[in-house]
Amino acid sequence: MANPTNELTIRRQMKNKDTSANKVAIVTGSATGIGYETAVHLAKNAFHTYATMRNLQKANGITEMAKTENLPLSLIQLDVTDDISVTKAIDTVINESGRIDVLVNNAGYGLVGSVEDMSIEEMKAQYETNIFGVFRVTKAVLPHMRKQHGGSIVNISSIAGRIALPLYSAYVSTKFAVEGLSESMAYELEPFGIKVAIIEPGAIKTNFRREQAAKGPSEDSPYSSMMQSPSKAIEKMLKHRLYPEEVAKTVIQAIENPKPKLRYIVGKDAEELIELRRKSSDKEFFHMVGQNILKKEEQEFPFRQNRDQVAAQERFRINIVDGERTAI
Repeated sequence: MANPTNELTIRRQMKNKDTSANKVAIVTGSATGIGYETAVHLAKNAFHTYATMRNLQKANGITEMAKTENLPLSLIQLDVTDDISVTKAIDTVINESGRIDVLVNNAGYGLVGSVEDMSIEEMKAQYETNIFGVFRVTKAVLPHMRKQHGGSIVNISSIAGRIALPLYSAYVSTKFAVEGLSESMAYELEPFGIKVAIIEPGAIKTNFRREQAAKGPSEDSPYSSMMQSPSKAIEKMLKHRLYPEEVAKTVIQAIENPKPKLRYIVGKDAEELIELRRKSSDKEFFHMVGQNILKKEEQEFPFRQNRDQVAAQERFRINIVDGERTAI
């Protein structure tokens, strides 16, 4: 006798494939990590997927995967910081496939350092990739989605788009910008049948590119000692990261939902940390960051604490310092 559960699973898979048939997806920053897994998952769900990256020499892994599993996946060079590169890539997709149904803006990196230690060139480069890259590719895709009367735009943000941490001011500010841009676009694009979703992962096991501000590591920097404290805390956080497949699965969930949520948090720890921030006043959260990230000397709490606040501070300490839970 057939297993009803297995039959239901098969029917759902067939329905998903029928829904995805002939649909076209673009993923930026697909060489590794979240972009790689998202491109592969889309292709496995029958989307004709264009995995894009700035340097095609880094495409060996995804190329082998596509060949081995016979996936509907194509590779295109696309540098999100270059207008000509973006235009050329989008034109290639339209000429080959005639449509674009899904855009996943994933390309990005993190600049680490204090505001004072950063150069204006470093800050501009961070924004050029993380926010103007999203703007540039989205702007190129939107006319085609409007003509189709539909599409999905998924922007990979971060828990850092909801919670600010010291010495990540450049990266955090770009992710806050992605959140605002995405939310505003959701209003603008809804009349045209275009859906917008924001994905907010916590700590993920990827080789995500982090760059230190050129002046940051210098002993001459007034922030050099501060740079050491969070780096140790962050190292502990990163020991228990989620795999990028979890983010990719969430992207698929957002795309296939006819009425997606605006925001998808990935990771229980990210959910807990965002909830902790929501329940804490600015002063409370500021104090917790100082005590647990910057390792300020213990001092009396600057306000009266109730039982919930004491418990919240302890959860924050576990999340950030002990590494038993992770979220950034």
